[in-house]
Amino acid sequence: MTRTISAKQLREQLPRIVQRVREGERFTVLYRSRPAFQLLPIGAGSSEGLPPLSEDPLFRAAALGSTSDGLTSGDHDQLLYGKRR
Repeated sequence: MTRTISAKQLREQLPRIVQRVREGERFTVLYRSRPAFQLLPIGAGSSEGLPPLSEDPLFRAAALGSTSDGLTSGDHDQLLYGKRR
């Protein structure tokens, strides 16, 4: 089972979380309320069920600007993913 924690919780409880990961627990870390990365034990197969990064549109995407660029989140999604469904 994967637990979700914030980046703040990770900073505050790092030694305890490291120990729990060593014991086999997995964590998804949120940064600014969005999933940013996962912590999992060495050899646990971090890419299980995930496509290679080279196929991930967010990984390949260039910077789009900031929230002051006049585009909506829908506009950003269209730039990243192409036509809207």
